[in-house]
Amino acid sequence: MGRLSAAETYAALHEGVVGLVVPADVVRVTGPDALSYLQGQVSQDLGALAPGDSAETLVLSPQGKLDGYGRVARTDDTTVCLVVDGGLGEAMLERLRRYKVRVDADLELVSWRALLLRGPAARPAASEVAAEISLEVDDPGFSGCDLVGPAVRNPAGVALGDAAGYEAARIEAGVPVMGRELTGKTIPQEAGLVPRAVSLTKGCYTGQELVARLDARGNRVARRLVGFTVTSGIPATGDTVVVAGRVVGSVTSVAYSPRTGGCVALGYLRRSVATPAVVEIVHDGSPCAAQAAELPLWHDQGAPRA
Repeated sequence: MGRLSAAETYAALHEGVVGLVVPADVVRVTGPDALSYLQGQVSQDLGALAPGDSAETLVLSPQGKLDGYGRVARTDDTTVCLVVDGGLGEAMLERLRRYKVRVDADLELVSWRALLLRGPAARPAASEVAAEISLEVDDPGFSGCDLVGPAVRNPAGVALGDAAGYEAARIEAGVPVMGRELTGKTIPQEAGLVPRAVSLTKGCYTGQELVARLDARGNRVARRLVGFTVTSGIPATGDTVVVAGRVVGSVTSVAYSPRTGGCVALGYLRRSVATPAVVEIVHDGSPCAAQAAELPLWHDQGAPRA
């Protein structure tokens, strides 16, 4: 099958199944101490993962800010893989090596590919793909499987999608990515990552102190990640968000949404601004009208209307 347009991709990932192949980096940790070593470095409880299981996880600095965000997969009793976006593996490898002291485990970086299968029919289609790592994805309107390996490809009968259609669905689902919503200055609570990527019951790990302290205080942070539905104008990443003439946030990602016929965006908003809220996004000195809302943007997440 041929490649779909952005609008066709967006419809397929809500109605059926569509695939997109992207670069992926995998830090593979092997050896007798692999599990115990990574247990002290990531925010998820690896002891709760059986071989073949995976989960979202964070890698934090000692100050509790993000060094990385990805998925951890336990492939067998002595091997754990940390999967991150393509191009981010080298930094993750160096971060993990920094805290590897007297540990009987080897770290290896491999640059593979990930097939992002999305849509209600994604999981049956995934059974036809040979992959070293299979990652379940359960985001509203953006669910499916990520299949990771050196040569993954779309199964027969599944069309390749367009990245712009995926981006619109990612934004509407409220899924953050490194380099945009997430940087080395981000606190997990700001991006809403604690419920999805942090175990609050496991033992100590690097960066745990800030996460636990904020959790004990009700996770109150100065800003949080929200979604924007733009009703006029075309904003861009980095634009400021204004309410009553006061800057209250900034935009991190923007895409055209076939659902609305306009732009949707992700960005950070000050805690003092209650949502939903009418805001202006200032682009090149001109205001774009928008509404800020908690994520996900569409709670029904059904197929877009024609």
